[in-house]
Amino acid sequence: MDFNIDLGKVILMVPALLFAVIIHELAHGLVAYKLGDPTPKFAGRLTFNPIPHIDPIGSILVPGMLLLFNAPILFGWAKPVPINPMNFKKVGYRKGMAITATAGPLSNLISAAVFGIIFQLLSNQQVVTSLANLFGADIIKTVMIPLLLFLKFAVSINVVLAIFNILPIPPLDGGRVLMSIVPPHIEQKLEPLEQYGFFIVIFLLLLGVLNYIILPPYMFLVSLFLGS
Repeated sequence: MDFNIDLGKVILMVPALLFAVIIHELAHGLVAYKLGDPTPKFAGRLTFNPIPHIDPIGSILVPGMLLLFNAPILFGWAKPVPINPMNFKKVGYRKGMAITATAGPLSNLISAAVFGIIFQLLSNQQVVTSLANLFGADIIKTVMIPLLLFLKFAVSINVVLAIFNILPIPPLDGGRVLMSIVPPHIEQKLEPLEQYGFFIVIFLLLLGVLNYIILPPYMFLVSLFLGS
């Protein structure tokens, strides 16, 4: 088993992961705040400062293990932003939860698209040639290649987070959306699943079921955003 860690890869992937998990939770918080819930603001979570968002397991342990085992994809999560859906008086409890839950994965998809556009622009041969002529050939190796790799990692990680979180398994965002649109009596039956959601996801991962669910849209979206 290979435990060699590519430090160059780590230096590029970790910031991409931190951005992805922070923008995901920040989107939840901002949308909840706009819908009338001040809880995220009072909790100090409406910020890009990573410290309030870092989760010891999801932001450090899990990514560290994936890097240790040279996993092809870096994955993780931040602390969930505290939300009080009772404050969604304008749109109502259920609609507010659905909108707030959707904001996280949507922010990751938008981020992936933006990073992808930047990647396609900077990887254009004419742009690369112009930069080399203007600043010298060394800029390609020292700046452009690391930057393009970072952009590829950012697209990949944001796409993975978006797809994973829309799975209809509570307490993932897709599960919360599902609970918001089903009849109330079914919602009550689904609520106990939240405490077992993590174990359900792990079980599906071990069975390989999630590979068939996540990989097809992942490959399509990454290819679309990176233009390849």
